[in-house]
Amino acid sequence: MNAKPTHTSPPADDGRKPRSDGEQSRERLLQAAMRLFGEQGFSRTSTREIAQAAGANVAAISYYFGDKAGLYQACFSAICTPVENNIVMFDQPHFTLRESLRGFYQQMTAPLMAGADAEVLLKLFYREMLEPTGFWQSEIENNIKPEHMALAGVLCRHLGVAAPDERVHMLAYAVGAMCVQMLIGRDVVNAITPHLMAGPEAIAAWVEHLTNFAETLVLAEKTKLQQGKA
Repeated sequence: MNAKPTHTSPPADDGRKPRSDGEQSRERLLQAAMRLFGEQGFSRTSTREIAQAAGANVAAISYYFGDKAGLYQACFSAICTPVENNIVMFDQPHFTLRESLRGFYQQMTAPLMAGADAEVLLKLFYREMLEPTGFWQSEIENNIKPEHMALAGVLCRHLGVAAPDERVHMLAYAVGAMCVQMLIGRDVVNAITPHLMAGPEAIAAWVEHLTNFAETLVLAEKTKLQQGKA
């Protein structure tokens, strides 16, 4: 979704910088934009402010991203894994239920593995959720919905159900909600039990525990379905 360049050559800050320096300028613009958009929102962040924070020429934004909207979209493109790559981590016909659930949570918690960048990445998403520019609806339609439907399909396979009904959809939402609570409520977790979010090993432990919880939930639902058929 990156905006197409609108110039034939990059606007170097001093007119003599090599191309590699221009590429570094583009990356600095992206990093500065992610931070500022996440902290202030799209409408309250100016291109001049972004350029100043990145130590770049304002004209570089036009060259690399077209305009502020293009830069905003590029921020998400830079941090979003293609939905197909996420789905393949948990939707495989040979996966056991546990393997599928673990893969689902691994792709959901991937942003937290970014270390110091995790806060920036999550803030950007949360800001879009609170002050939608239209990207969030696109994210729901193009990424969240396909992932949900894939998870519903996985649950159907392990529940012995032909197609997802309301019960399966609610189960899929519940499975995802456990991890969403962890992501959105990380400030609460950090305030009460900071060691539970202290680095990749702690996040990996979350994945295993969430997998245990979700597996128990799915198996309980399967037992109910089987009892209903008896």
